[in-house]
Amino acid sequence: MPHTHEHHHHDHQVGNYTVAFAVGVILNAGFVAIEAGYGIASGSLALMADAGHNLSDVLGLLLAWVAGKLATKSATEKRTYGFRKVTIMASLVSAVFLLVALGGIAWEAVNRFYDPRPVEGMTVITVAAIGVVINTITALLFMSGQKRDLNIRGAFLHMAADAGVSLGVVVAGIIIMYKGWLLLDPLTSLFIAVVILVGTWSLLRDSLDLALDSVPEGVDITGIKKYLTGLENVSQIHDLHIWAMSTTEVALSVHLETNDDAVGKGFLPEIQRQLHDRFNIGHSTIQIERPEDSQCLLNKQRCI
Repeated sequence: MPHTHEHHHHDHQVGNYTVAFAVGVILNAGFVAIEAGYGIASGSLALMADAGHNLSDVLGLLLAWVAGKLATKSATEKRTYGFRKVTIMASLVSAVFLLVALGGIAWEAVNRFYDPRPVEGMTVITVAAIGVVINTITALLFMSGQKRDLNIRGAFLHMAADAGVSLGVVVAGIIIMYKGWLLLDPLTSLFIAVVILVGTWSLLRDSLDLALDSVPEGVDITGIKKYLTGLENVSQIHDLHIWAMSTTEVALSVHLETNDDAVGKGFLPEIQRQLHDRFNIGHSTIQIERPEDSQCLLNKQRCI
């Protein structure tokens, strides 16, 4: 049974975002230090709590960065796919971190409905405004890659979430100072939390799918089946699997039963090129079976 595979090496998204991660970590670590310092100086528990939350986001950025670096390491005899799956694990952990953070924001907001308190002066508003700028800049660094890489999306959502929360503090703080509407603070926090939850939920769902080797989002499995079954000299296909090797690379394996012993030399390379160019399958493994090879143990239709 002839067997072949092809592995196209893709540029890892995180590898292309080294500068973005470095800038994001430096900016946000510096902001955490400033926020904690002002929190201690002003006696603001809100600033201290937000500094702790921002510190978790710095750790989230570092996690995504390290995962991306590990994904570029070469395969070994023990880890034949290398560390590509680490990017999927990192995006899953990022989603969990975000949900925990949102839970904390929602809990604090609900408590403030029962015990409304004014925002603690211009210091809090000013520091929050600085946070909006820093987190927005950091989020923009990852905006272009977040649609193609879950690991990058996790970093983007962390920064976008912080920018949204900080903006809510600024807007609510200014209105409360002039109008005295204390309930606006928790209402704004809850609204922002719901908006962020929508994006976080999709990140969690997609990360879980990839971790469970589901067909990655955007892969046209119906089109792939139609293409393979429509190939000349192919009578049927079976044992088709499509899964994510990382947050940016897709693999496929399939058995093709041919009705012609004279499959040409260009048959397999052409299939692999088509899978790559038309369906973005970077690593394809194809096994050819002849009509007389009808006892393939993986052909469930015949082995039941």
